[in-house]
Amino acid sequence: MEKKIVAIIAGGDSSEHDVSMRSAAGIYGWIDKTKYDVYTVEVTSKAWEAHLEDGTKAQVDRNDFSFEVDGHRIKPDYAYITIHGTPGEDGILQGYFELLHIPYSTCNLLVAAMTFNKFCLNQYLKGFGVKVSDSVLIRANHHYTPEAIVEQVGLPCFVKPNGGGSSFGVTKCRKVEDIEPAIKKAFGEWDEVLVEREMRGMEVSNGVYRRKDGSICVLPITEIVSHNEFFDYNAKYNGEVEEITPARLDDDTTRRVQSLTSHIYDILGGSGIMRVDYFITPKENADGSTTNVISLLEINATPGMTPTSFIPQQVAAAGLDMTEVLTEIISQKL
Repeated sequence: MEKKIVAIIAGGDSSEHDVSMRSAAGIYGWIDKTKYDVYTVEVTSKAWEAHLEDGTKAQVDRNDFSFEVDGHRIKPDYAYITIHGTPGEDGILQGYFELLHIPYSTCNLLVAAMTFNKFCLNQYLKGFGVKVSDSVLIRANHHYTPEAIVEQVGLPCFVKPNGGGSSFGVTKCRKVEDIEPAIKKAFGEWDEVLVEREMRGMEVSNGVYRRKDGSICVLPITEIVSHNEFFDYNAKYNGEVEEITPARLDDDTTRRVQSLTSHIYDILGGSGIMRVDYFITPKENADGSTTNVISLLEINATPGMTPTSFIPQQVAAAGLDMTEVLTEIISQKL
């Protein structure tokens, strides 16, 4: 039986281009080559190029997503999207592949666009009872004052690009004077800026994917202990963080987090692997007892997939195999 062709879509034009390429290398190493022929396709605004085994690159025809290898025209049967940022995380490529009738790994166009837009996602999920941080959305043509922002969200607060990942353009502000330069920095990454009330407590991350039988598999939770002010780029990608899987949570809180992850994935009609990040904050009750409050931080529809990323850690902690998980995800649509 002829093997299906899988294209791993990576790159993009955001600051996370190189991280995306590292994720693509991880995925390439895990995909079962006995079942699939695999190519990495690097996508930027300047060129779409398929990386070939001999080290050369082939131009991709965007009319049908095909490229030439040794005189033969190759058209992938499946797209595994691992771009962190536009156009792979915000629904643009999802719409493109829908038009070409090529199945892909992630959630659909609408959900990708929604999860990419932090403010939109928070307001949507808040309607389903998910607890989120107070926030203010700022566009380039909006009139605002730092004082009015602080009055609404308080201090400390976080200023971040409303779209894209959370690795670049993020500032923790402790005083009013920090707000203006932080907003300018965030506008350097995106055309909308989100200012959020600081969430305190334990930061955790929880991966989830849909099995071939349609059931939802929630992975073990990772606890994030950053050595820096917050979980920034250096913490994420340069090892300045302690990642503990499974997280040091009591059984009840673990169950509640995983249940909420499954609920959110179901609300969104999730597909492929997603990662949901939370803060867990102890709250003292009137009777002196303590309840852990779970607040949504963000959702990543194309999470990092390097060997040291959260998802591979969680898959291993669950006693699962990355190759088998990816085979299950890919085979659902082929």
